[in-house]
Amino acid sequence: MRDTARKIEEKYFSNLATHVEFLPVEWRSKLTLDGDTVDSITPDKVRGLRDMLNSSAMDIMYYTSPLYRDELVKGLQQELNRLYTLFCSRNPEFEEKGGKVSIVSHSLGCVITYDIMTGWNPVRLYEQLLQKEEEELEDRWMSYEEQHLLEELYITKQRLREIEERLHGLKASTISKPPVLKFKVENFFCMGSPLAVFLALRGIRPGNSGSQDHILPRTICNRLLNIFHPTDPVAYRLEPLILKHYSNISPVQIHWYNTANPLPYEHMKPSFLNPTKEPTSVTDSESVSAVPSPTTSPVMVRRHYGESITNIGKASILGAASIGKGLGGMLFSRFGRSSTTTSQTLEAGKDGAEGDDKKATTVGTPPFPHSSSGFLEPAVELEHRIDFELREGLVESRYWSAVTSHTAYWSSLDIALFLLTFMYKHDQEETDKSNLDAI
Repeated sequence: MRDTARKIEEKYFSNLATHVEFLPVEWRSKLTLDGDTVDSITPDKVRGLRDMLNSSAMDIMYYTSPLYRDELVKGLQQELNRLYTLFCSRNPEFEEKGGKVSIVSHSLGCVITYDIMTGWNPVRLYEQLLQKEEEELEDRWMSYEEQHLLEELYITKQRLREIEERLHGLKASTISKPPVLKFKVENFFCMGSPLAVFLALRGIRPGNSGSQDHILPRTICNRLLNIFHPTDPVAYRLEPLILKHYSNISPVQIHWYNTANPLPYEHMKPSFLNPTKEPTSVTDSESVSAVPSPTTSPVMVRRHYGESITNIGKASILGAASIGKGLGGMLFSRFGRSSTTTSQTLEAGKDGAEGDDKKATTVGTPPFPHSSSGFLEPAVELEHRIDFELREGLVESRYWSAVTSHTAYWSSLDIALFLLTFMYKHDQEETDKSNLDAI
């Protein structure tokens, strides 16, 4: 990612005074966890495949384990703070000049980073479940003795909660608790992220406000951006967890890095998804993706996203196994490229909407108001778009991409340009403004 970002930086952002530095956060190897217990119980047959699963899918099991979850969280948190402190000690002017920090997370790392920033803990969820059970008990009929015991239990719990709060207050007055992270997060980029599934399983449901605060308060992180390849079986959308009708709206298409004069992302209008059924055979899939020109931002025939948040079973075992550290250098990028797009211009405003003149509605879903151009005109919109989708290659097999796409984000030039576009956004606006003033 550092190499690809340098290439993009030299090509598009060389005129800016600021500079983006990428610091890899390697935290996993320092953890003890269960030692070598899992290795000792692993059979020798197909050892390579088993080792791959142990090094990736096992992280999910560790993270959901009450024994090891805190170790994973603290390991990443400490490494983030250590790197930031080290960077500031070597670059003392960074904080003085108001330097900003963004986090780029991949796969399960998105979930761990989210939990660190928000302070989410499974104990809190357990307390909510206990409270719900108490409310259900109060509603049902019970004998006098049972009711009397329940009242005593309620009074005892209230007393215990008061004592805990007093004790916590005394500790807080004597010891100033340091912040979880030593820096404010400007942008939180999630790549190939299953975060939406974790949030759905924690009870997060769509609301009526288009604010990012519904899942990640802006006081914690200024901007949340969810990046995924359309065939990545581990990645899920976040927008339908904020506003439900966004399950029928196409994610924002990420520009190819060599597109001339691309339309700024904030000017791209929401458009309906193409509800056409996804082809079931390789030949069907490849014949569809081989027709349109890359300069016209084609609507790729894809499955309907409306069920993607809750139907976790649709993620394949192979995809789930690649969560965590991933397959590393064993796999290579399948993000398709076309050498003929350099001098051609993207048609503005047609991302995800071409050829969609008719109303796109789903069974049981009322149609949303939209213009004749196919763009959406909803009553409630998101303040900022969150889901951003990489474009599929024209000669790309979806079945092969499902295997390779989850680990190919790091080397993608398209993603490097996307990241730098948002990181340099303020500086670019200042430069453009000064140029206009000079004119």
